[in-house]
Amino acid sequence: MSASTLPRLPLSRRSAAERARAALAEIAGGALAEVPVRLRFWDGSLLAPEDARSDLPTLAVRDRRAFAHLLYAPGELGLARAYVDGSLVAEDDLERLLALRRPLRKIALTPSDRARLALGALRVAGPAALRRPPVPSIEAHGDRRHSPVSDRRAVRHHYDVSNDFYRLVLGPSLVYSCAYFSDPADSLEDAQERKLDVICRKLALQPGERFLDIGCGWGSLVLHAAEHYGVRATGITLSRPQAALARRRATEHGLGDRVEIRVADYRELGDRRFDKIASVGMYEHVGRAALARYIGTVHDLLRPGGLLLNHGISPLHNDPPDPRSFIARYIFPDGELQPLARVIGTMQHQALEVRDVESLREHYTLTLRHWVDNLRAAWDRAVGLVGSERARAWELYMAGSAGAFDAGEISVFQVLAVRGGGPHPLPLDRLELLTSRSMRTYT
Repeated sequence: MSASTLPRLPLSRRSAAERARAALAEIAGGALAEVPVRLRFWDGSLLAPEDARSDLPTLAVRDRRAFAHLLYAPGELGLARAYVDGSLVAEDDLERLLALRRPLRKIALTPSDRARLALGALRVAGPAALRRPPVPSIEAHGDRRHSPVSDRRAVRHHYDVSNDFYRLVLGPSLVYSCAYFSDPADSLEDAQERKLDVICRKLALQPGERFLDIGCGWGSLVLHAAEHYGVRATGITLSRPQAALARRRATEHGLGDRVEIRVADYRELGDRRFDKIASVGMYEHVGRAALARYIGTVHDLLRPGGLLLNHGISPLHNDPPDPRSFIARYIFPDGELQPLARVIGTMQHQALEVRDVESLREHYTLTLRHWVDNLRAAWDRAVGLVGSERARAWELYMAGSAGAFDAGEISVFQVLAVRGGGPHPLPLDRLELLTSRSMRTYT
């Protein structure tokens, strides 16, 4: 039976799926009704395309409140709010469901279509669709000024939730950036240790050198560099809980005399100089307007001939960041991804010579899928630590990011650069820079 031949039953006698089918048939020529997804409504009724395959992903509309979220915040933000508060639930593969945003982008809605969509929501959900729903309590609003005060506030929103939650999601390595896989079957821990070592090798770390990690997280990189490369390492973070745990880990590893962890902004290090600097997953918090200042500050922190490795996510398009996106409101309230060309151009303008660039896009897809698996395997524990809203937000963020990396919408790059004015330690043969060697431990 097609949508046009559905009987005109009174609202109370028709299922939510029947009402939704009739409403969607009147919008954009029925294109929305053919999106390859099944919708299961609160009354148990199921809506699927006419020629639906049995393996289509299913999205459960658990509460009429989902329609209200979409009416008051159309698009990504409304869908995200509904998912975070539990009105929408993925019954199976969330990453597959999120991939549907691509065919949805191709459907153009006219003003009259949008009016019909609002009327359809009212017919399906009743008066509940018109009541403004409460915004999930964990939603934040970004501050694009990127002052030290606003950056600290953004860091607290993202990182000061629970060290135990991060350990649950990231695993015992506590490395919050993409791992480096040699094979998709590698364990997450092996791949993360390999990534730490790749960074140290690219920086050509040597015993006794002064090494700075900007945005050190829980200290995994500085601990690895001090233990296996004999450097004197300084890590800085704006999160006090992160710093406390990193210091404790340094003591437990017997590295307290070689590892310093400071709660500090990169703009607060004064005239200190370092031989090598790493910035891993941090520059995304800097902001487009402040990129030149950031790169210039890092340049000044390096000695002449010193090396910088910047590891960060970049979009594979030039669209400006959207302050109403799910990521901006729920995960990184200050986050602004910047195209690789802008990063490299700024480095060159700030007298940092780019020597090596590597894309790790596929590595981040694998890493994020491991993190999603970790979260789901300990879901009840995660909810107990950070609450159901934040747990759902993280599931949505990581599954969506895995799909975005997999589809080539975003990537992550390691850019190695050298400050001029002195000899650098890089070999002539690039293979020598990247080839694995046995790690050694300094005592």
